[in-house]
Amino acid sequence: MVVPHEASGARTARQRLATELSGVIPAALLADVVAVLAELVGNAVRHADPLPGGVVRVAWRLRPGPDSHVVGIRVTDGGAATSPRVRPVGLDAVDGRGLHIVTALATQWGVERDGLGQSVWAELATPADQRLVALH
Repeated sequence: MVVPHEASGARTARQRLATELSGVIPAALLADVVAVLAELVGNAVRHADPLPGGVVRVAWRLRPGPDSHVVGIRVTDGGAATSPRVRPVGLDAVDGRGLHIVTALATQWGVERDGLGQSVWAELATPADQRLVALH
């Protein structure tokens, strides 16, 4: 989907993702996926240029398995002067924790650049404790 390169874009993406995956994946995984998506779109809006048309492209993919789910998220923007990376944050800082949240919740994440901009992607999987509950 394509959302505006503004704060409302993150809200729109979160709502659509939550609607599409609600009842399809465990609630705990959905909450984590929504949080990571919000951080990635928020970072794109705050720190990167928009794609042509003043937008950010957002995509997700669900790979269900017999005892787990993996959700992949990709946020594509026009790129920024510096590549997204986890930075040290002081205890009193009011921002700068977004990629710390992504790192804590995602099984992996990364950045890809091409001639049009950059994509930040993340994968999240059903937490181990949720997999054990699903097997019993």
